[in-house]
Amino acid sequence: MVDVGNKPATLRTAEAEARVRMQPATAAALREATLPKGDALVAAQIAGILAAKQTGALIPLAHALPLSSVDVAFRWLDPTTLRIVTRAVTTGQTGVEMEALVAASVAALTVYDMCKALEKGIAIETVRLLSKTGGKSGDWRLDLGAAGADADPAAGGSA
Repeated sequence: MVDVGNKPATLRTAEAEARVRMQPATAAALREATLPKGDALVAAQIAGILAAKQTGALIPLAHALPLSSVDVAFRWLDPTTLRIVTRAVTTGQTGVEMEALVAASVAALTVYDMCKALEKGIAIETVRLLSKTGGKSGDWRLDLGAAGADADPAAGGSA
C-alpha cells in the first residue's frame, strides 16, 4: 500500500463508465422494470454506491476512503446498450478513481444478475475511467479522439 501520509488532503473526484449490451427484449424488460427480480436500475444504483464504499475491502492495495458523494446514473446509448456513469467525490490524500470504477463495474454486474433470467449473453464492456480531478497529478480527462468511435462525451443522464 502506498504511503500517502505526507500528502495534503484535497478535493478529488473521478468519473467512470461501464456499458451493458443486451438483446432488444431484455432491454425492453429492463426499461419497463418488468424483470422477474424487479427494477434492475434501482438495484444497480444502490449496488454501485455500496460497492464504491467497499472499494478498500475489495481491491487489495486500495485505501479505505471517506466518500462525500457517489452517484450512479443510466443512459441508453441505443436501443440495446445501457451506459452506466458513476461519480465519486472525497476530500483526502489519494484519489477516488478506483471507487468510481468499482461502482460502475458492480452496477453493471447487478444489471446482468437482474436480467440473466431473460438472457445469458449480456455483455459488460468498456469499463473505463472518464475523468479525475485533484491531487498531485492534477486533472485528467479521457481523450475521446483516442477512445474510439464508440465514445460518448455526454455523461450521466437517467434511464
